[in-house]
Amino acid sequence: MTPTARLAAAIDLLFQMEATPKRPADAVANNFFRERRYIGGGDRRAVSTQVWSVLRAWRRLEWWLTKAGGTARPRLLVGALSVLEGRPVESLQRAFSGGRYAPDTLEPAEARVLRALEGHTLDHPDMPEAVALEVPDWLLPLLRAQFGDQTHAEIAALTEAATLDLRVNLLRGARESAQAALSGEGIETEPTPLSPWGLRVPSRVPVMATKAFKAGLVEIQDEGSQLVVQAAGAAPEMRVLDYCAGAGGKTLGLAMTMLNRGHIVACDVSEARLDGAVRRLRRAGVHNVERHLLSSGDKWAKRRAASFDRVLVDAPCTGTGTWRRNPDARLRLTETDLAELTAKQATILDQAASLVRPGGRLIYATCSVLREENAAQIEAFLARNAAFSVLDLRDPETLAAPIAPAALSSDAPYLRLTPRLHGTDGFFTAVLRRAAPANPQD
Repeated sequence: MTPTARLAAAIDLLFQMEATPKRPADAVANNFFRERRYIGGGDRRAVSTQVWSVLRAWRRLEWWLTKAGGTARPRLLVGALSVLEGRPVESLQRAFSGGRYAPDTLEPAEARVLRALEGHTLDHPDMPEAVALEVPDWLLPLLRAQFGDQTHAEIAALTEAATLDLRVNLLRGARESAQAALSGEGIETEPTPLSPWGLRVPSRVPVMATKAFKAGLVEIQDEGSQLVVQAAGAAPEMRVLDYCAGAGGKTLGLAMTMLNRGHIVACDVSEARLDGAVRRLRRAGVHNVERHLLSSGDKWAKRRAASFDRVLVDAPCTGTGTWRRNPDARLRLTETDLAELTAKQATILDQAASLVRPGGRLIYATCSVLREENAAQIEAFLARNAAFSVLDLRDPETLAAPIAPAALSSDAPYLRLTPRLHGTDGFFTAVLRRAAPANPQD
């Protein structure tokens, strides 16, 4: 594709995202490229980079366009970002040529708005703080309450491009073997600093096309998500429940730490997500997983009360910790969403707790950085459930394979990860223990 064709494709993709505002941007993009298989891998990455750059700068671009008398529509958003990054409007007009595969010619009103932006940069001292930080106005006080004087730095790290992390599947081979296999296919990696199973790829490359991926030797998984699996402490011969399993990313990790021995039940309310796990489990060589679809009136949980050694709740959440990958999520998030999610999290926690055997552990995790979904949720749960207590992840006795000290904060028993401090997505994990009878066997 020519540069102008890439520009036109980026605008088209933004129009599709605008037409389906409740759909995640990555899902819209996947469908967009699936319908245009003639767009090669390099062109897909170039178009995606343009679109995600717009999404990461949306509030600032909207502020500039409003100031210049325009509106935040795809053509002007793409054009405004180019101009604010230093491209002359005259050059942009040549790109918007109306020729074959090029965007339609700039209208006079569009050109006038873009000329008003020349000589400026994306940031401006008159911008409201929430606009400059690319967060909803209502959310900024909650982030400030969490991060204090590091709020700006933490939010800035959440708006950077995410790393590409892989988890080595120890059922298929060691980390060194996976690194060598990927190197043999032209992909250089480095061990992740916190996860003992992770590899980090310095640049975006088509990992899923490699033999190592197809053979189940590696799986794409953020290092922070890998640490959630480590915090679960699932071991061979245990009975383990992945209560919100989705497509099975953490289920795969649990099976690995259990050496494929014992029994895992992967539950979810979505049949499509559970079905999506089948191919991943097969590719990874996992055969100790049973899938179960949770439904209203289901007697399954009642029959299995207090029977699991480990219950992992990877709870539905705002996803504020994944903004590096999903910058569009910031634009969709509302106060109502947060209120509904915290209520749902509390319900799920109580339901999952009934499935933990005495002496067993309940692991609660989110990919959120908000206290309301994390520590506050655990504090409220403990007030309702006296049989549970928090295990301190700073204590080396908590896990057979302790988490790297660099991943743990000095002031809390939880795992709290952020891009600024750890180079991972934002994650929270608490490990709770259900009181055991005399002479517990945990």
